[in-house]
Amino acid sequence: MKEMSMTAAVHAEWTKLRTLPGTAWLLLAAVALTAGLGAAVSAAVSCPSAGCGQDAARLSLTGIQFGQAVVAVLAVLVISGEYSTGMIRTSLTAVPRRTVLLAAKAAVLTAAVLATATVAVLDSVLAGRLILPGSGFTAAHGYPPLSLADGPTLRAAAGSVLYLALIALLSLGVATAVRDSAAAVAIVLALLYLFPVVSQVVTDPHWHRHLQQIAPMTAGLAVQTTTGLRGLPIGPWAGLGVLAAWAAGALLLGGTLLRARDA
Repeated sequence: MKEMSMTAAVHAEWTKLRTLPGTAWLLLAAVALTAGLGAAVSAAVSCPSAGCGQDAARLSLTGIQFGQAVVAVLAVLVISGEYSTGMIRTSLTAVPRRTVLLAAKAAVLTAAVLATATVAVLDSVLAGRLILPGSGFTAAHGYPPLSLADGPTLRAAAGSVLYLALIALLSLGVATAVRDSAAAVAIVLALLYLFPVVSQVVTDPHWHRHLQQIAPMTAGLAVQTTTGLRGLPIGPWAGLGVLAAWAAGALLLGGTLLRARDA
């Protein structure tokens, strides 16, 4: 059998992603959960006349913290679903170079998540722009309407899109390494949600700050911050770089194990 080129492998993976049961629903759920919770938070907070010291852009993007779980599940299913059905053997027969197979999956997954995340983030920012003024976030209180023409807000929005794409790649790497869907989802969610909890129980200020700097979610979501940057444990883009390192490490581990083990 003639080996597939990278282009053919990407096309095949795109076909598999489109026909994977639940793909469309998971992508729709990611948008709905991200935008819906962002809108709910924007409606629930209030900014009194004395001032509130809140970050309006970050408030509108709160839903990212929950939408990422759906993205993680989708990314895990991209490869673990093939292991559960035995289809991975067919995939590896068609694409014997396993790193090419993983790269094709990563490319297709990234494209799908970037498109979905863009819709979710734009909806979140629009909801914040419409809802937050009614919660007291007005120009009189120092909060002009959210706009992507504002540099910090644009960075928070674009960074959130990249954040979700990196979460997908991190999840894909973990799933490739452990193969089992439930175990992979559990590991990813623990990294995202338990890591910050552990850092909160550390009383030493130095280690508390250090844990926040290396936790994938805490560091990665620093990119959403538009006010009080000097008080952050890590800078916005540096924090996203930490998440990128986690994703790269997971993919490297997954790719290494994929090449070393039998299907």
